[in-house]
Amino acid sequence: MRTTGNTAGRLGLVLLASAALVAVAPPPHAAATGAVAARPASDAAPAVTVEEGRLDRDVPRRILADSGFDGVGPAFATALRGAGSYAQAERAAVRHGERLWQRAVDRAQGRGPAGPQEHALSRDDDRPLYWARLAMTRELRAWHAESGLSEAAGVRLLERLESTSRGQESLAVGGGRDKGLKRIVVTGFDPFTLDRDIRISNPSGAVALALDGTVIRTADGPARVETAVFPVRWGDFADGTVERALRRALPRADLFVTVSQGRVGRIDVERYNGAWRGGFGDNENVSQTGLVPVKDPATQPQWTRTTLPYAGIVAAETGRFPVYDNTSVTEIPAGGTAPVVRPDGPTPGSAARAGGGGDYLSNEIAYRATLLRDRLGLDIPGGHVHTPVLQFGPGNTDPATGSVTDPVFVQNRLDITEQLRAIVRVAAEES
Repeated sequence: MRTTGNTAGRLGLVLLASAALVAVAPPPHAAATGAVAARPASDAAPAVTVEEGRLDRDVPRRILADSGFDGVGPAFATALRGAGSYAQAERAAVRHGERLWQRAVDRAQGRGPAGPQEHALSRDDDRPLYWARLAMTRELRAWHAESGLSEAAGVRLLERLESTSRGQESLAVGGGRDKGLKRIVVTGFDPFTLDRDIRISNPSGAVALALDGTVIRTADGPARVETAVFPVRWGDFADGTVERALRRALPRADLFVTVSQGRVGRIDVERYNGAWRGGFGDNENVSQTGLVPVKDPATQPQWTRTTLPYAGIVAAETGRFPVYDNTSVTEIPAGGTAPVVRPDGPTPGSAARAGGGGDYLSNEIAYRATLLRDRLGLDIPGGHVHTPVLQFGPGNTDPATGSVTDPVFVQNRLDITEQLRAIVRVAAEES
């Protein structure tokens, strides 16, 4: 996801982060005694997040019904009602989170039964996963408000539900060198800018669902792809969601590609990533501006860079969208006070104000992933790729009157997905 200094540019590019879901150990009394006590009625009203509040609008309901995912939230609520302890609730959260992720992957890859309205929503669609997850988190908040468990226990349950339903916990499972396969990690994002157009789909999320668990045949042999999806919420990134997921996966990977939605009509391989948050609102309508918060800030660089084989990717015939090696950044030069755009990358001693991928969460996931690569001392290719903006077809551009899908919209998403698959293959071969 990319942003620029003007509103139109920000809406044209982008990707990801929100309310803190810190991995906190469950309180001893909850794990040890398994007690779940009813709270007084005055304390029972569950908080609903900004994202969850959008569920009651017509478009999310249509997407869930047309995909057959409208039963996900109610089924999870039933499982929670049968939980008599923290441990049982956590098992339910993990089980249903994993099922949702696998169901979304299976649907995107053409496995499993077609839903009753399958013709209304193509199987490659990433949006059912997003809205069904929110239905589950809303049910979890409601159950927790009645459970008597501590706030820390509720945070932990939400974190497990989020990480399993996003494929993050399965990134370190399967494939790998021990089976003679190259292993590739690919990440995507949730839909975003939903208050502008609640129908929005994110092609990077569709890429993640289409590629998860697949084997790509390269000139150097087979490569297994494992994927995960990340939230478009600043708070989750500050709390380390990227590092928690990738710290387990990158040491066993041969290649990684973080993916987000970028500019109209083009694909960018981002050469440089900056340590700066530009403040564009996330999916919780939260704005954050300032240095990217990481552990050990004393050793934090202003810039990281891709180690993807960008020249080979740009030169290859991968699909209908042109592919660019994007070297532009925005910096405050050493000794300066005002931001300057540098088309050929940062200058020595400069302070970051935007990487090639902007100053939003797509730039930040690229920065965090490549910084983690460097701090772990890993000599593997990795970096960020921006997809084209996913556009609706002519006559379906007005969110107030338009339909949730159309043939042009679907074909654009399919073409983006297949071109990213080809780019991943080229990256593996060129590396």
